[in-house]
Amino acid sequence: MSIKRREWLARLAAGGAGLLLPSRRAAPAQAPAPSPTPEGCPLALKDFQPKSMLHVAEHRVERARFPVIDIHTHLGWSRGGEMTYLATPAQLLPVMDRKNVRTMVNLTGGTGAGLAQTIQRFEGAAPGRFLTFTEPSWTRVSEPGYPQWQADEVERAKKAGARGLKVLKMLGLFLREGGTTGPLVKVDDRRFDPMWDACGRLGLPVAIHVSDPEAFFTPIDRFNERYDELGNHPDWSFHDRDFPSNAELLEARNRMFARHAKTQFIVLHVGNYAENLAFVSENLDRFPNTVVETGARIGELGRQPRTARRFIEKYQDRVLFGTDAVPPPDGENYPQQVFKDELYEIYYRFLETEDEYFDYAPAVIPPQGRWRIYGLGLPEPILKKVYHDNAARILGLT
Repeated sequence: MSIKRREWLARLAAGGAGLLLPSRRAAPAQAPAPSPTPEGCPLALKDFQPKSMLHVAEHRVERARFPVIDIHTHLGWSRGGEMTYLATPAQLLPVMDRKNVRTMVNLTGGTGAGLAQTIQRFEGAAPGRFLTFTEPSWTRVSEPGYPQWQADEVERAKKAGARGLKVLKMLGLFLREGGTTGPLVKVDDRRFDPMWDACGRLGLPVAIHVSDPEAFFTPIDRFNERYDELGNHPDWSFHDRDFPSNAELLEARNRMFARHAKTQFIVLHVGNYAENLAFVSENLDRFPNTVVETGARIGELGRQPRTARRFIEKYQDRVLFGTDAVPPPDGENYPQQVFKDELYEIYYRFLETEDEYFDYAPAVIPPQGRWRIYGLGLPEPILKKVYHDNAARILGLT
């Protein structure tokens, strides 16, 4: 006679061990009970929203322990010199005040007249609370004389009030020769050398985004840990087309870094490779003119808390606080980046507490990957550097 463990427990509870003996009389036929297994009640992955059964300490951190400079936000987008704004200062400042965000750095401030408009809109309304970066004019790359024109444009932008230059992943992944059909322009293309040099000469830091999560360069299959995210945004995948690999993009970036040692680079998204902090460490050691920031990558850092804490402790003077925040409603498309109270509370909880296994984004389903994160519990001297002092030094703030 074979008896399963659950059956044994059920019979024992019903009347003692004697019920384990085989019955002499056949039991009346009964309809089979519904199966409690997943096969009996199939569930789509998109509908799977498990609730943790852990009973562990939880700490809500409503305000950062020190004033914050958010080095990585997007308050508008530019197209052809025209700006589209996502929020007004009046909409942003209440959240900033509640969360102890002293300054937001708007990286996508536009160019030319659009840049001047952005500076007036935000910095004119609330001096000291907003800073603005300019952007390259990518559409003119193929024009004769572009390299020197772009370098001169950077100087004009600084005179207009720009505090740095933002390079989107347009360079390396989208910008093509002759518009949309030619080969991709490489990150280390020599046409940009005068622009990088101008930033170094003028003391303007360059916030640069090269590449994307490593999973974006692999097949969207059952082995891809970002299957949900890429399933929702298949156009984010760079696999199996004419795109360079993640390694090729980072190698080109590093060749450019090596040629421009006098230019300060803020390498966004934890050095563009938060999944591989050993690689990021090697690059920080190799290029003293680089720093990193945390924007939209605490989901990566928080699932490797011991490694991440050691990394921040070692490079505590070169890690800046950033969120990659985008105001709603546009920001609702990217839950790990949407500008609101909950976003900052999650970042503060991650940096300040040792809480375990909590959500890295204000979303029902984890938007980047189906995992949760753990807090670092950084000491106050390091927190103050990450929250404020490192960015203040890079930006030349008193």
